[in-house]
Amino acid sequence: MRVVVIGGTGHIGSYLVPLLINAHFDTVCVSRSLRQPYVASSAWEKAERVKRDRNDPGFDAAIAGLGSDAVIDLTCYTPNSAMTLVEALSGRKTRLLHCGTIWVHGASAEIPTTEDQPRCPISDYGVRKAEIESFLLHQTQVPAAVIHPGHLVGEGWVPLNPTANFNPRIFADLASGREIALPNLGRETLHHVHAADVAQCFVRALERWPAAEGLSFHAVSEGAITMADYAGAVAGWYGQRARISFLPWEEWRRTVTEKEAAVTWDHIARSPNCSISRAKEHLGYSPGYSSLQAIREALFSPLYPGDRLAQSGNH
Repeated sequence: MRVVVIGGTGHIGSYLVPLLINAHFDTVCVSRSLRQPYVASSAWEKAERVKRDRNDPGFDAAIAGLGSDAVIDLTCYTPNSAMTLVEALSGRKTRLLHCGTIWVHGASAEIPTTEDQPRCPISDYGVRKAEIESFLLHQTQVPAAVIHPGHLVGEGWVPLNPTANFNPRIFADLASGREIALPNLGRETLHHVHAADVAQCFVRALERWPAAEGLSFHAVSEGAITMADYAGAVAGWYGQRARISFLPWEEWRRTVTEKEAAVTWDHIARSPNCSISRAKEHLGYSPGYSSLQAIREALFSPLYPGDRLAQSGNH
């Protein structure tokens, strides 16, 4: 099977392309530049590389012209982008797998959240992704499936931290035994996933296609974690005991930048806790990492950029 991966050198693609090649798929990596992936692998020597920018005229026709049996789209962020790609692929007997997000859900209600629960997104990004999902799963031109990752973790970038934003200084503070502040009681939840497990989910959807077609699937770890327990685990990895103070939201938000407060609110307002039962049952999805295992690998990786960013204040 010939598979085209749009965005193949990004966070997920860096794991997905080698996984596809090692599973004996003829793999084409499409990216805006011929940049190196986040994670090195000898499998990349067997990948066909194509330089294409989604904003360039003729992008969708060029993707269709690659003659694939399946397209995995990791960089579609607007309904119009989904519609034009479907139009270009129509009539070619090509499967389309779209990368969504658990942000299509709003605040957690009945948990764990299943894919069948009503869509109530609470951000522009979530709204757009929910519209894309609805379009792809209801149109009849191209057989499609949607994979919804949680908070991505992997080598080479900073994980979502215990305060539900991306300031790497939180990890440095916990490693040094310094006190950190959490909003409320620190009991809101976060649901991470290793990018390698998202890649696994895409490959299993290809391999078990009849069971994947027309459905969406959560790709997250086995269980969500609370912010306080997350902080405690990180401190423990460095031989420390977490020192945590708890502040009401309005007081806590004044201790961080406006951008950090907005990111944190986006996460705690949802407190995601998603089910992977459908992916397990239909695809045989089996996460190789718990949330904490994925985070630990990222923090202790030689590729981790957080220490440099924390020291420079560039976050």
